Amino acid sequence: MTQTTDAAPRRRGYGSLWAAVPREFGFLILTLPIAIVALTVLATVFFTGLGLITLVFGVFVVVAALYMGRGFGVLEVVRLRWAGRPEIRQPAWERGDREQGFWRTLFAPFVDGHYWLYLLHGMIVNPVVSIVTWTITVVWVSIGLGGTTGWIWESFIPEGNRSVWPVDWAIDRVFPGNTFDIDPRVAENVAGFLLGLVFLLTLPFVFRGLTLLHDVIGRGMLGAWRSEALEVEVAQLSASRGAAVQAEDASLRRLERDIHDGPQQRLVRLQMDLAAIERKLDTDPEAARTLLGEARDQARESLDELRALSRGFAPPLLQDRGLAVALESLGSRSPVPVISELELPTDAALPAPIERNAYFIVAELLANAAKHSGATAIRLRAATRDAGEAGHWLDLWVTDNGHGGATPEPGHGLAGLEERVAGLRGLFVIDSPVGGPTAIGAHIPYTPLAASDPH
Repeated sequence: MTQTTDAAPRRRGYGSLWAAVPREFGFLILTLPIAIVALTVLATVFFTGLGLITLVFGVFVVVAALYMGRGFGVLEVVRLRWAGRPEIRQPAWERGDREQGFWRTLFAPFVDGHYWLYLLHGMIVNPVVSIVTWTITVVWVSIGLGGTTGWIWESFIPEGNRSVWPVDWAIDRVFPGNTFDIDPRVAENVAGFLLGLVFLLTLPFVFRGLTLLHDVIGRGMLGAWRSEALEVEVAQLSASRGAAVQAEDASLRRLERDIHDGPQQRLVRLQMDLAAIERKLDTDPEAARTLLGEARDQARESLDELRALSRGFAPPLLQDRGLAVALESLGSRSPVPVISELELPTDAALPAPIERNAYFIVAELLANAAKHSGATAIRLRAATRDAGEAGHWLDLWVTDNGHGGATPEPGHGLAGLEERVAGLRGLFVIDSPVGGPTAIGAHIPYTPLAASDPH
């Protein structure tokens, strides 16, 4: 088994080089003609524009040259990808701060360094490099094919008065005064064949090296800058952080409203009942006893409501027994029957913030479905999945058979959930046609915790 494993990489490595030869040869042999066309077009248009720069028309010509440079650069990126090189991430040509009117869009290349790099690549760098790589490509292929096939076609070429044979001359210099009886033509054919064979055997490495040279230059001049990727990531993080702050603010406002409309009103009623009990305790004990029972009910219901509100933030059941059990509990308390499909293994290793947010999202969706959808049945599905390079995701779906028409209106529950999911860098999906059914999904990315990490 070890021998097979060791042999496979060598066979695959050299074989893959030969498999890429046709594409790389096509790329290299077309490089110089394309570079000459690019040089001719770009230099003509650009320097014409510079000559007319004192006129208004010259500015437009320079802008046209910059756009043409971008076009030739994009062509080079496409050709490199066709030659088998990894894709070069191109700059973000269309940015939000540039799309502010026709004139700003038209003259955007003047302030974008990428356009000038593309122009420099197409007008100077690529033509110079292409002359070198194209020449080496033609020479290597000519010597490789000519040397290995020379013994076939050289006999058809008239010798004329040929008096110098390079191989025979070399032998005389290496072995002076030798008496070797060697046919010069045979010696020439053998030497040419060996030389051609060496060039053919090394041809895949040469092609790969020349293609890599173009690829390195293309990535440096035609690819997006690392600062741009960081800028996009910072913008996304800022937007996510802002969405999370807004979602938390909305949650606090909702909690304040719920406390005001629920437990606070019951406590006010309890205070009034206690005052009435105090007044009637001596004059009407029976009425006081009745009011005391009502006060006890008010206290119990206030406590129940406070417990229900606290579950939206840090429910003990979630902390003690995990997300799956907590979601089962939510479904069992719903006034509408809930069918739960939970595919959450015990080793899912979900971070605690993800579990808390998932619990809150499901609680809100179940409450909305029970209050507003007119549904008679609800289906809850929660599962984790490994999306490969896209990472790990937690998928939450709440589907009901109600009348549909759910939309994320500003200031309402679904809009708040959408902001919360956005704050987690997730996706929030609403499919609720009029007449139903309604399917709402929240897809949240997460990083699994190690087995030894505290949960």
